Amino acid sequence: MTEKHVLGISGGRDSAALAVYMRQHHPDLEIDYFFTDTGKELPEVYEFLGRLEGFLGKPILRLNPDRDFDFWLREYKNFLPSPQTRWCTRQLKIKPFENWVRPFVKAGYVVNSYVAIRSDEEYREGYVSGQDNLRIHLPFRTGGIDKAAVLEILEAAGVGLPEYYRWRSRSGCTFCFYQQKIEWARLLDEHPDAFEEAKRYEKNALEHGSPFSWSQGESLEDLAKPQRLEQIRREHEKRVARLKARRPVNALINDEPVELDEVYGQSKMCVTCHK
Repeated sequence: MTEKHVLGISGGRDSAALAVYMRQHHPDLEIDYFFTDTGKELPEVYEFLGRLEGFLGKPILRLNPDRDFDFWLREYKNFLPSPQTRWCTRQLKIKPFENWVRPFVKAGYVVNSYVAIRSDEEYREGYVSGQDNLRIHLPFRTGGIDKAAVLEILEAAGVGLPEYYRWRSRSGCTFCFYQQKIEWARLLDEHPDAFEEAKRYEKNALEHGSPFSWSQGESLEDLAKPQRLEQIRREHEKRVARLKARRPVNALINDEPVELDEVYGQSKMCVTCHK
């Protein structure tokens, strides 16, 4: 029986760490690493993929969807994707993967797909194939690899973290609707052109009757007003201060940066895009 081994890279730390882990612990496996490129990714993601390729010693295959975001936005009558209707994930991430592996599955290959769900993420579900010869494996869960171990893997390998973790909590499209409001404010700071593009998409969608804006409860037009930005940043700093005040006194962690998931709680996210 012919087998094929594949591992999806999202541009986030967990999937990158899994690629490193598999390269180190299973060098006998010929793994095809892939990245489903929506064309709306952060520039920092592409830089990080280059670094990871340097460690892996092989290219990461780019799977481009047959139709881009603009095409599918028109197909969905200009309604923005949202947590309730994640058509972006389905059309721009999952379908390109399914189209890529389908010929191998039809040819009788057993396709082993490795997914980066950690041991401390028991509640998260990975991709469910529904096909006997497309098998999903969770090496981090079975190997007891948690978040701290992921960070150690990347640091020890010299890969490090993507630069966007300096201001954002996870990978994904520039206009991902799972972003916190402080992340939208920081997107405006870091990539103003991407913020303006998101505003244009939103304005067009709202004019066509879309019930969703990118950020819950307000448009980006309103969010970008100076007084509102100042309010968002001030509220964020208050949250950070309260979190630090609750931390136990520990010289080893007092200077560590506070992650957004600590501040706002680990919000729901898309495993396909953000791992």
